[in-house]
Amino acid sequence: MTMTVHFASDNYASVHPEVLDAIASADGGHEPAYGSDSVTGAFDEAIRATFGEHAVGFPVFNGTGANVTSLLALSPRWGGGVIASEHAHIHNDEGGAPEKVGGLKVLELPAPDGKILPAQLDRYTPDLGDEHRAQPAVLSLTQSTEVGTVYSVEEITALVDAAHARGIKVHVDGARIANAAAALGVSLLDACGGADVLSFGGTKNGAMLGEAVVVLNPELASGLAHDLPFVRKQTMQLGSKMRYISAQLTALMTSADGSGDPLWLRNARHANAMAASLRESLQPLANAGTLRFAQETAANAVFVEMPRAIADEVRRDYRFYDWRPGRSAETVEVRLMCAWDTPAADCDAFAARVHEVAGSEEG
Repeated sequence: MTMTVHFASDNYASVHPEVLDAIASADGGHEPAYGSDSVTGAFDEAIRATFGEHAVGFPVFNGTGANVTSLLALSPRWGGGVIASEHAHIHNDEGGAPEKVGGLKVLELPAPDGKILPAQLDRYTPDLGDEHRAQPAVLSLTQSTEVGTVYSVEEITALVDAAHARGIKVHVDGARIANAAAALGVSLLDACGGADVLSFGGTKNGAMLGEAVVVLNPELASGLAHDLPFVRKQTMQLGSKMRYISAQLTALMTSADGSGDPLWLRNARHANAMAASLRESLQPLANAGTLRFAQETAANAVFVEMPRAIADEVRRDYRFYDWRPGRSAETVEVRLMCAWDTPAADCDAFAARVHEVAGSEEG
């Protein structure tokens, strides 16, 4: 079989043509560096149109940089505790960057479905005021979560409100915020539930590179607009030719196909639909007890437990990640990610291959 599409990560996907067009349009001639260019000016306008008149955006190079910059901006020098779920990217997948680069301490909470509950904040809030403890200054949420689930608007709003009531600021890791908003049928802002700062993801949703730190809370906008340029520079996230990052993010926030829907929404809808299709195609094997879905498929990820023998054989043709061991030594939980450019035919072909291998294993 010819390998055409990977299901390992939406990072594997190509760059959307509208993003490439935006980069090309930004090219040519001289523009002021470090964000003083006209292209970044258009990005600033798009941020306000997307997230509210008081929102302020800061383009950065990558997701880890966006998260570390956001968390540092929200944390007082003496209060470097960041509450996050056990699955959080900042805890598991950023090489210890929040700790090493930011001097922060991640305070993890159990979250079997990837979502934190408001009452869980009480695990760390008694530490407030105790000089012997890392002060839990920030709650970092991921929307959609690392296990493919999505906080409803009610859930995330309640959690943000609970954090604010305890004097804790809230950051949203929005590497896949577009997928969450598309799944909920709401705006990017509403999908954040009143959080203070968002790491707005672009790379997983059609960009070549680049994310943004977006200040959402009007009460913090002025102060953080002053502080964030310094934090961004010190965390090595300030691009001299920023216009090429800004152009990509602006393209995601606007519409160029005549539909009226911004590119982020069109891309995320497609990725989500492909994940739903993939799950539906695998459902008969789950009904038969051959597979077990480990999480709901709310956005663009399918988490499924299957026999290791099946996973290893299918992996000869398709790349995907083992998420964690299964409930027995003979099984493994795998993650299947769909992207903005995942073809329906490839989802069907992947599922057919799983069915084929499962049939041969049973035979």
